Amino acid sequence: MKFSQLFVPRRLSSLLLALAVASVPAAYAAPQSKTSKPKAAAAKKAKAKAKKPAARKAAPLTAASKAAREAIKRTSNVNHVGEQVNFREWSAVQQFAGEMVAKHGFEPAWLDGLIGQLHFIDSAVQLVKPAPPGKPKNWAAVRELFIEPVRLNGGVKFWNENAEALARAEARFGVPAEIIVGIIGVETVYGRNTGKFRVLDALTTLAFAYPETPNRVARMAFFRSELENTLLLARQSNADPLSLTGSFAGAVGIPQFMPGSILAHAVDFDGDGKVDLLNSTTDAIGSVANFLQNHGWRRDEQGPLVYSANVSPGNVWEKFINQGLEAKFRQDELEAAGVVSSGSLPQSALFGLVDLQNGAEPTEYWLATNNFFAITQYNRSYFYAMSVIELGKAVRAKRLTSA
Repeated sequence: MKFSQLFVPRRLSSLLLALAVASVPAAYAAPQSKTSKPKAAAAKKAKAKAKKPAARKAAPLTAASKAAREAIKRTSNVNHVGEQVNFREWSAVQQFAGEMVAKHGFEPAWLDGLIGQLHFIDSAVQLVKPAPPGKPKNWAAVRELFIEPVRLNGGVKFWNENAEALARAEARFGVPAEIIVGIIGVETVYGRNTGKFRVLDALTTLAFAYPETPNRVARMAFFRSELENTLLLARQSNADPLSLTGSFAGAVGIPQFMPGSILAHAVDFDGDGKVDLLNSTTDAIGSVANFLQNHGWRRDEQGPLVYSANVSPGNVWEKFINQGLEAKFRQDELEAAGVVSSGSLPQSALFGLVDLQNGAEPTEYWLATNNFFAITQYNRSYFYAMSVIELGKAVRAKRLTSA
């Protein structure tokens, strides 16, 4: 949620790639180097060489593997620390500080000292820039990035270790365990990659130095609001605001909640008297389920979240595309426009028409339910919601076969 409002609907933007990169499976990462005595290292190398089998021809890289490797190259030199600048000299920052004093009673000298310690994160600015125009969107490649062995095996392990909390969350909030597992797996590989940026640095940079884009004003307002929420969260938690770390966009913890979402939707699900999304998988599970319930998840809607669909050669059905993140069309009006599901649809249900582009291959079309769109409130992307659904489904299947 790094993701609750970070992606442009239906567009494989640079941020979706950044999401995939932030959670690149460990199998793609270079091993850590270790120091050792030269002679021992040489002997070990010679021994390994003697036992090394004949080299095999490397299998061709898939599109997803190539994307992951290229992403690693681009982000290997990301500076998580940033550059210290004097934000106190920025008039917009001064105005913000004044509002925090007047609105929330922060002590001026303390706030001034805090602002003086903030860093400018240029890599955050680069990562939020839109993808270059003309680059084809490809759902199959995105799916391959997320439905892979590390996430599948990690998902089974996460589910087994947290079965009680997942069952309790499902009973209380009505959200299936596989959806919760899917979200946490997509977001952070079950807590493995929660981000290394200081949240205040990232949010201050994006709130006052967002790149020139068509939605710049709205995005700056969003990050400014999240900066305010971070200060309030730190005060409420009696924590050092500079100690909070997360993604390049300020998302925090195992489920990658923005600070405002922590304040509004995070819950103490392990009963220890505090909300801890950084260390408590139980709190993360309950908070994800509570977020989805608060954003329209309906426990009474059973069955698939999406149904595959075919569209007629005519273009009448195109009026149902880009009609917001909600299910609001009846089956009969969709069919009248040439949209027909290959499965049996629930009676009286409403749907939205989702298009998933596949590069040079034909676009996939799906009829999405209310609960599908509840997931898009976590992250405003069809690709994201489908990745969550597919990963959760795959983990559930693997867990059943390995039981």
